[in-house]
Amino acid sequence: MDVVERGMTLAKHYAMLLGLESDWKVEKVDLDTAGNRVEIALKFVGKAVKCPECGEKCGIADHAPERTWRHLDTMQFETILRARIPRARCKSCGVKTAKVPWAGKHSRFTLMFEAFAIMVLEAASSIEKARGLLRLSWTSTHQIMARAVDRGLSRRDLEEVSEVGIDEKSFRRSQSYVSVLNDLGQGRVLEVVEGRTEKDACRLLESLGEKQRGNIAAVAMDMWPAFINAVGKLLPQADIVFDKFHVSQHLNDAVDKVRREEHRTLVQGGDDTLTGSKYSWLKSLGTMSREQIFYVEGLRDSKLKTARAWAIKELFSEEYWSSHNEAFAELVYERWYSWAIRSRLEPMKKVARMIKKHLWGLQAYFRHWITNAVSEGLNSRIQSIKAAARGFRKFENYRIRILFYCGKLDLRPEICHSIPRRAPQSIQAYCW
Repeated sequence: MDVVERGMTLAKHYAMLLGLESDWKVEKVDLDTAGNRVEIALKFVGKAVKCPECGEKCGIADHAPERTWRHLDTMQFETILRARIPRARCKSCGVKTAKVPWAGKHSRFTLMFEAFAIMVLEAASSIEKARGLLRLSWTSTHQIMARAVDRGLSRRDLEEVSEVGIDEKSFRRSQSYVSVLNDLGQGRVLEVVEGRTEKDACRLLESLGEKQRGNIAAVAMDMWPAFINAVGKLLPQADIVFDKFHVSQHLNDAVDKVRREEHRTLVQGGDDTLTGSKYSWLKSLGTMSREQIFYVEGLRDSKLKTARAWAIKELFSEEYWSSHNEAFAELVYERWYSWAIRSRLEPMKKVARMIKKHLWGLQAYFRHWITNAVSEGLNSRIQSIKAAARGFRKFENYRIRILFYCGKLDLRPEICHSIPRRAPQSIQAYCW
């Protein structure tokens, strides 16, 4: 086989691997062994092009300056595509640069490379390790992730979303937060906005669209007034369900306040009964160690204020949330409230008043049986993302990272959906 035949065979080989249409051909393949680089020159040989705006077939006005795209490596050689893209002379839209079949608009990477990069980013333990393997700059890596998120959001189906959760997450220091909207049914983040004011919460809910908002039956959240007001405005048909774990946190805080105050008084009198007992009183009997159970049970019937506060907390935590229906839960609440408000323990009385004010949202739990546990789980993952990145300076970078890893989006480029399963295994490996 002479040099010309080998060149023609190589050109056909790369044309097949790239999945080129008949309008494009591989004009030349240059191998730079010293630089570990393969450059593939592509040429447009068609007679007409489609307008990228309206899709009409048009004549060719001219060709844009030569551009390059990075492709999947060839035998560990960095592979670069080079081409001048034809520009369509459209009667309606004017002169427009045509689309190329191997890359997205404004991208410096082929679709197959982006598909592979997405797989590496999803599998790697950190962005730094992933971009090191891919030999990409931070900016290029972020651009690939941003395009992937845009694709995923455009394909996402939200018709079956009926129960959502709203939660906040720290962003920067100094009381800087983001608000996160989660799909409780599928355990995914739907959207993230900067801030946690009522205006911010409204922007968060508006991301769903009017039709989708009409399908929401319940929203799980804490008792933050901004979230309550936003849901009331934009989701008037939805029930607000206050998170039971948030209520438990308030009760635990109240018990701890009682313990700290009583401990100071006891220590002054030489009594160390409550010394080192903080975490025992913050648990329920079901989660205590054997030693903690003996300790708490031994003091349960004592005159200690802390023991009384713990018993009040346990009645609500165990009996109220274990109720079978809304009516029975209300009976348990009335008995509990009467005890808590007459307890002469100001921290417990304060929580009791708060619960009474928000009882309508607590009772809604027995109609929908949802909590913000899914949101808390997603928050833990978001915290891991933030820790791995060592924080974020720009909100948009934070948002892209959260949606990429927590949005359960279809991130793959379109070419990977259209490649048939009988395609060469080397192509399938990067797309599935």
